[in-house]
Amino acid sequence: MQPARRRLLSLALGSAVAGPAWLQAGAARAQVQPQTQTQNTGALVLEPEGRLNAAPLFAAALWDLDNRPAKVAAGQPLIVNFWARWCGPCRVEIPELVAHTERKTGVGVIGINIENDPAPVRDFARAYDVNYPVVLTRERGLELMRALGNTKAGLPFTVVLDRRGAVVASRLGLLSREHIEAATQRALR
Repeated sequence: MQPARRRLLSLALGSAVAGPAWLQAGAARAQVQPQTQTQNTGALVLEPEGRLNAAPLFAAALWDLDNRPAKVAAGQPLIVNFWARWCGPCRVEIPELVAHTERKTGVGVIGINIENDPAPVRDFARAYDVNYPVVLTRERGLELMRALGNTKAGLPFTVVLDRRGAVVASRLGLLSREHIEAATQRALR
């Protein structure tokens, strides 16, 4: 990893001043549809309040790309994107998430990779110029996705959190820029 990118990731993971507080270290127009149940309709699914509990995300054992323990914390609107290097749609949506981060919308992004070995994930993140924190779930990725409403355990999978840490939207499938904009609006409500 380049020294400047390592410092950026380090700041993003651990600094309360320069980094996000929600991570602690140690194309068609997008449709938005209210649902009473999560369905893969091609839309960003608005989750009814209380239907999905984000507690498993905050309790999850995660590791940063330097193999150190990491945690996701509530307090900032957040797009949480589950992905893997071998997932074709994941590779397509990563540049959109990078662009979102550059727009500084007030809604952070964290990539949760479901693989075990941080070294190839770190190389992949560098090759794709990922500018947001990436953590690994190791063996617990599918279990965590299911706990967050992804009963099919498919990738990519995204949940959107508001500043209270409540799940306000989700999507199973590729995120377009329009989906990300809709997620941002929903997270900031």
